[in-house]
Parts: sequence; structure tokens; C-alpha cells
Amino acid sequence: MPDPIPPPPLFRRAVDSLSAPAPRPELVVRPLEAPPRLAPFSWATSVEADIVHRGDGTDDLDEPDTSGRLILLHDPEGQDRWQGTFRLVCFVQARLEPEQLGDDMLPRIGWSWLTDALEQAGAGFTALGGTVTQTSSVRFGGLQEGAGSEDPREDDVELRASWTPTESDADLSRHAVAFGSLVATAAGLPPIGAVPLSRSPS
Repeated sequence: MPDPIPPPPLFRRAVDSLSAPAPRPELVVRPLEAPPRLAPFSWATSVEADIVHRGDGTDDLDEPDTSGRLILLHDPEGQDRWQGTFRLVCFVQARLEPEQLGDDMLPRIGWSWLTDALEQAGAGFTALGGTVTQTSSVRFGGLQEGAGSEDPREDDVELRASWTPTESDADLSRHAVAFGSLVATAAGLPPIGAVPLSRSPS
């Protein structure tokens, strides 16, 4: 079997830039095995959040309220449908509150989480597309055990999207910031620096 082709410097620079931004303490970032055969070179990471996440590494995130995956694809030859040589693919799943069920505006709101995050981070992009889906699942049999709730039903919103970064220098750090903001928003975390209204005056 021939040796694998080493990643080109441009791809390594893009990966380094995606790994550079420090996530907010409520988010847990972990390396992820990238799916094969989508592009000559690929890289992936996962981000998980929990509403009661303590940020000290002691949380049980086997079933996080919100989770996301970000995948970087690179084809030095470029692909017409990408309109470039890089492509970012993301998937985010978040638990829905009962009052959100059946909200006809939820897909548009979920999509705005992504577009707002990209724009606020100043991340350049083109050829953006994706879907927002509401899903419901019900536990049966042994899967009900340890569910932590008498109601085995779970309702989620799932966002799948991909876009082509337009930065010419392969510095994709702003896209990493945008993805972290997307996951935080989907998890219901307040903006960084926001003061909760319930805080008692000192």
C-alpha cells in the first residue's frame, strides 16, 4: 500500500487556525475522526455543551443537551459545487423545550443562529446551504432506564449546513469562533459578558 500523501501546508494552516481559538468554558471541544472519502484531506472536531456544565472537566456529557460537529474538507484541485478548495460542514443538535414544539418559526430561527454567528464573527463565506429539522424520539424497553425523566420522549432541533470560506490566506479562525457561538446559542447560553437578570444586586 502506498504511503498516504502528506497534507499540504495550506491545509495544515487551516487546521491550525481552526484549533487556535479558545472555547468558552461551558463548551467541551474534542478531536473527532473525520469521515473518509469526502475529500482528499479532511479534519473534524466535536463541541458539546450542557446547560448545567460546570466547566471543570467533571461533567457527564454522554447525553449532552447540545452537541455539534465541524468538518473541514480540502481539495487542492477545487470542486465546482464548492466554489473553492475548502468546504466547512457542520451538524448541530439541540434539545427543545416543551414550549418550542410545533413552532413554525423554529427552522428560520435555527438557521439564523448560523448566519448571525458567521456574520458576527466576520467569517467570509459563499455557497452556504443546509437544513433545519425538528425530530422526536421515544424511548422503549431498556432504553427508558437511566433516562433521568419519567417522560421517555425527546424533541430536538437539528441543523446541517455547509459553506465555503472565502479567506484567501487559509486563516479560518473566525469560522471556529462562529461555530462555537452557534453551539452556545443552540444550547441557550447567554452571550459572553451578559449579566443574568436573576442575579441579586451586591
